[in-house]
Amino acid sequence: MDRETRLKRLRFRSWHRGTKEADLLIGGFFDQHGEGWSDEEIALFEALLEEQDVDIMAWAMGTDTAPERYRGTILDALKTLNYVPISE
Repeated sequence: MDRETRLKRLRFRSWHRGTKEADLLIGGFFDQHGEGWSDEEIALFEALLEEQDVDIMAWAMGTDTAPERYRGTILDALKTLNYVPISE
């Protein structure tokens, strides 16, 4: 599968998680960072999307420790939470 197709699939999967909160967190994160990822980072994010939303959200908010395989630049960026739109 070519890069463009992989990114389109990831965008869809990121924004269709099942809950509004997970969609905003994971979809917003993908929109902010996905286009600039290397092939290795895309593969890591694909694996991350196989995890449960509650786990991903807990890792992002720091209420639980992520498995070693996800630690690094993607998880560090996910933890910043500056990509979640906030309505005023």
